[in-house]
Amino acid sequence: MPYKEKKIEKKYYAIGEVAEMFDVAPSLIRFWEGEFDIIRPKKNRKGNRQFTKEDIENVRLIYHLVKEKGFTLQGAKDMIKNDSGKIKDKMEIMDSLTSVRAFLKELRQQIK
Repeated sequence: MPYKEKKIEKKYYAIGEVAEMFDVAPSLIRFWEGEFDIIRPKKNRKGNRQFTKEDIENVRLIYHLVKEKGFTLQGAKDMIKNDSGKIKDKMEIMDSLTSVRAFLKELRQQIK
């Protein structure tokens, strides 16, 4: 039976890794942690933050509202409080459309 390589996913991510995912400073992630209740990373014995995939999705939601849509912090808090499910659905749709667009562009390049 051939060996199948399985993608190993981390359970926890360091703040530096999360900041790098969004191309922001770790201090901004720490600031958002203090401002938004939905970001609650665990801390290890040394006090280092350990972000789960759910924490990263919540950071992504805040990043989308504040950095991409231009909401104020209070506006983002209000949106999350009232419509976080709806916002996440829209973000997933946008991600899917972006992937389809990239695929179509690549396909067009191959046809030329």
